[in-house]
Amino acid sequence: MKHLLKMSDLSTEEILDILNLADQLKYELKHGIPHNHLKGKTLGMIFQKASTRTRVSFETGMYQLGGYPLFLSSADLQIGRGEPVQDTARVLSRYLDGIMIRTFEQKEVEDLAKFGQIPIINGLTDFAHPCQVLADLMTIREVKNVFDGLKMCFIGDGNNMANSLIVGGLKVGMEVAVACPNGFHPDKQVLDFANSFDCFTLTDSPAVAAKDADVLITDVWSSMGMEDEIEMRKKAFKGYQINDEIMAVAKNDAMVMHCLPAHREEEITTKVFEAHAKEIFEEAENRLHAQKAVMVKLMADN
Repeated sequence: MKHLLKMSDLSTEEILDILNLADQLKYELKHGIPHNHLKGKTLGMIFQKASTRTRVSFETGMYQLGGYPLFLSSADLQIGRGEPVQDTARVLSRYLDGIMIRTFEQKEVEDLAKFGQIPIINGLTDFAHPCQVLADLMTIREVKNVFDGLKMCFIGDGNNMANSLIVGGLKVGMEVAVACPNGFHPDKQVLDFANSFDCFTLTDSPAVAAKDADVLITDVWSSMGMEDEIEMRKKAFKGYQINDEIMAVAKNDAMVMHCLPAHREEEITTKVFEAHAKEIFEEAENRLHAQKAVMVKLMADN
């Protein structure tokens, strides 16, 4: 494991190793046990998309690991003025011990890894959100104790979250069902991977996907950069909501997760959100612990 670019880069064993380390680091933090695994290391954090959870969790996590987080806005970098990604990668590799980037195109993340000499972490692209899904898997295991035998259901846009949840869920042994409107399906390469599993379902019916689900997950209908599509998407995604009707067909003890921010009464009702707020905000906290584990795995021995 040299980088974290997308979930398909990770083997099942690597995913479980990250989750086990995340559990350990969470325990140590809660009990005041120091873990300065990255003392003297510096993480550059490139943001071309705004962020709450990603910035705060990476910055705090790096500090807790004894390292130094350096916020790099694209507005302040030459990459935002047309410098080729390969040049930025080669320069920053001489200053930093690792880079986390939150941007639009997956190719930009892949190019940083190709031309740089240090670990690259995908903090989010339009294609993938591996850090969030590692936190999601960590939360599922905390609540359910196992992955085997569980059914994960995602309802909504076939976006970066759907792409990463499908791959991550299948790799750890869960059944995965996804409900998306026609025209909003997950990426073809993700579906090609998923269709090799008998335990994967893609449907346009939220009720079918949610049937007997142990875990229900959703995301906003319009992600960052889609502001001009909001009204169109509200029509397209009408009915793609986690609500009482969907909860009624899932398992009685089904958990609900959301990567946040949540638009209540769109993709999830206020009632369901508040009933499962403990799980949702534990999931948000686990971004910190899962990302610390990723940083330790990638940067501790470099």
